[in-house]
Amino acid sequence: MLKIQTDLPCILLLMMLLAGLSFMDLNDRYIQPSHRRIIFIIAALDFSLIMQNLASYYLELEVSRPLLRTVVSIYGYTVRPLLLIMFFYLVNPKLKYRPAWCIFGVNTVINLTALFSHLCFWIDERNHFQRGPLGYTCHNVSIIFLAYFVYLTVKDYWRVQKWLVAIPIFNVLLIIGSIILDTKIVGHEYPVTYLTAAVICGSVFFYVWLHLLLVREHEEALMAQQRIQIMMTQIQPHFLFNTISTIKVLCLQQPEKAADITDKFGMYLRQNLDSLGQTGLIPFRKELEHTRLYSDIEMVRFDSIRVEYDIEDSQFSMPSLTLQPMVENAIRHGVRVCEEGIVRVVTRLKDGYHEIIIQDNGCGFDPEKINEDDGAHIGIRNVRERLQSMCGGSLTVDSVIGEGTTVTIRIPLESPEKRDGDKTVITITKS
Repeated sequence: MLKIQTDLPCILLLMMLLAGLSFMDLNDRYIQPSHRRIIFIIAALDFSLIMQNLASYYLELEVSRPLLRTVVSIYGYTVRPLLLIMFFYLVNPKLKYRPAWCIFGVNTVINLTALFSHLCFWIDERNHFQRGPLGYTCHNVSIIFLAYFVYLTVKDYWRVQKWLVAIPIFNVLLIIGSIILDTKIVGHEYPVTYLTAAVICGSVFFYVWLHLLLVREHEEALMAQQRIQIMMTQIQPHFLFNTISTIKVLCLQQPEKAADITDKFGMYLRQNLDSLGQTGLIPFRKELEHTRLYSDIEMVRFDSIRVEYDIEDSQFSMPSLTLQPMVENAIRHGVRVCEEGIVRVVTRLKDGYHEIIIQDNGCGFDPEKINEDDGAHIGIRNVRERLQSMCGGSLTVDSVIGEGTTVTIRIPLESPEKRDGDKTVITITKS
């Protein structure tokens, strides 16, 4: 009597887990279509592994058909590394994993040699499984893939939140433990191997991990959007009031200058209103023009400051109200109190990125305070969040108290054709 009957509850439980995984995958609104396809493929491969285990168990104990058992074994040794590659795509679907596919191809070819040689394994005349010189190829490939899987997970998620690597690493330990049980301790006493059970459980755990990750990203995106909307609706009331006061004084003392600033102020307000309704990226030149209008007004209000622009690269797009708030921060919290305050804005192509540098010689501050909920630094956090979510960009701050601050914005290149090698240098000084 086959032991399948006594282990039927366990086998049915594994199949129910796969059915539940498939159902949740198809009805989870947080899962992207690309992830959904991969999870469905994983569930199908898991089910095929159960069938492979049962067929191998039956052919080992009940029927002596060496060729058929060889084919079944080849399938099992081929599918297991394939499952690990599918897990790679769940961690980071943007990569192609060509080296992994090449290794998978080599493993498949080596396993296929069992059909005509003893290089990998063979079934002898007594229906016993025998390993050849390359009999542990699948195990070695799996170890390489597991190590790479841990590297991918830690690299992509350790800095985000450390708990995000817990489930993937637990899955790896679960698979390693099952391999040890199958090869060193238990042997072939059960119709479904510990490794197959571990892979199925790991698939379910990984789905839960992916769901939690996507829910977290969705909630963070909603919170970021809410903060952005609050920032947009409460933008610079102090600047508006002070500019009107400056225009009032100039009307009495320098009417022509007052007329010029009024024109610039009107253009600035119009562009601000345009930015409030802008949900996508805008050309950098448009954001630069907005920033120049702001700096022109501020340089009329404060004789001691100067804003300079060195523009080497301008053929790219960025979120609206990205550059101007950084220049405003440099003026308000940096150079306004200096006897001769200078703010420099530099753009260039560097290492595959559009790089924008906003540098001032102001009073500086402690960069660790950026995460505090105060008005001086919330603008930096908002700009950083919009850069990350809208164009995959980044913002870093380097500041030394008493020496000044440097803000560096990096935006990935959109395409080689958009690189602009023409260099224009613009220096703006107060009129």
